[in-house]
Amino acid sequence: MACLIHPSAVVDPRAELAADVEVGPFAVIGPQVQLGAGCWVGPHVVIDGRVRMGSGNRIFPGACIGLEPQDLKYTGAPTGVEIGDDNTIRECVTINRATAGEACTRIGSGNLLMAYSHLGHNCELGDRIVIANGVAVAGHVVIGDRAVIGGVLGIHQFVHVGTLAMVGGMSRIERDVPPFCMVEGHPARVRALNRIGLERSGLADQAGGLQQVEDLRRAWSLIYRRGHTLAAALQLLRAEPLSPAAATLVAFLEASQAPSRRGPIPGAR
Repeated sequence: MACLIHPSAVVDPRAELAADVEVGPFAVIGPQVQLGAGCWVGPHVVIDGRVRMGSGNRIFPGACIGLEPQDLKYTGAPTGVEIGDDNTIRECVTINRATAGEACTRIGSGNLLMAYSHLGHNCELGDRIVIANGVAVAGHVVIGDRAVIGGVLGIHQFVHVGTLAMVGGMSRIERDVPPFCMVEGHPARVRALNRIGLERSGLADQAGGLQQVEDLRRAWSLIYRRGHTLAAALQLLRAEPLSPAAATLVAFLEASQAPSRRGPIPGAR
């Protein structure tokens, strides 16, 4: 099957498009772009720079992917964007390539980036993440699998958002968001475990899953509700066996305190 390219689209002959890729009216695709099978590129989309995209991705009108980063340190390095499979990138989303060396901004598979969201240079996204409308994700942010980011908020540079975290809309995210937690506010605070997210993840249905959920609840309570300092709570938890989910929470909080990181968002009083 030949590519379905609208006559008004501008596709560089050096671009590599799978046989069934569809390109809408007035779209622009640069010479270093690679698009996998089943990708749909809507009207007025711009994909330029070193962009490698897997299969089944849907790019809605007005999105811009792979353009130069909004970083004064950028000097023309051959950086890029790498995108997995089955992502939905809605209207007017912007995804910038990395800043230096041959680095990439990376997006996994099965993600939904809603309209007018921005993904800055050198970001790394896992799989099955939802980023709502009008979210501005600054450079070097890392977002774990199945996180949900509410609308109209900003995430500071170098912040890490853990797996299955949920961030409430219009929050100010300037520090790390722990996995499995609900975070909300201005400034943001850890409010509760993301119980609905955990239920939808199917963790409780796995072998030993119910015990994992219970261990995670106990660990969360020890960290955020027993009056311990974070260091003391982590020390108590490390003194006993931890199930995988609780170990993920503890490891994230320990890593977040490294000098190169921004530190974790504290719990609500």
